[in-house]
Amino acid sequence: MSERRLEILIVLVVVVVDQITKQMVRGALQLHESAEVFPGWLDLTRVHNTGAAFGMMNNVNFAFKTVVMSIVGLAALGGIAWYAASVPLGDRLARIGIAGIVGGAIGNLIDRATAGYVLDFVDAYWNGWHFWAFNVADAAITVGVCLLILDTLGLGRRASNPV
Repeated sequence: MSERRLEILIVLVVVVVDQITKQMVRGALQLHESAEVFPGWLDLTRVHNTGAAFGMMNNVNFAFKTVVMSIVGLAALGGIAWYAASVPLGDRLARIGIAGIVGGAIGNLIDRATAGYVLDFVDAYWNGWHFWAFNVADAAITVGVCLLILDTLGLGRRASNPV
């Protein structure tokens, strides 16, 4: 268990920071209300995502949508955990990436299960073009996936047969 302390810490930090920032936004902004942070680049805008990643299925309504989306999230989290168990302890970059993904998935699952939506609030934009609103959990998932890609490309690994 001690070899996984860093991963557990990353998961916990992501979940706690994600939930604290979301609680701060809930207290400060009403739905669709914005606060300018960096004019022309970044606002805090409260939006509710009842769909999947990037707002897919956000406007699709069906019976028990919250339950179905929560089950899908739990299944994805289970798949990630199963994969994580197969990653060797020496693949540190991959394990750190997986920890970010797991922490982010848990943070968003807490929202979905308790509120029926995921609270997104980081609104990055330029010249009228807006990226999808996101949150700390989404950022951790994105960074985690990037770390997994870098690990797959061999970054951070020691050569087993140095020349």
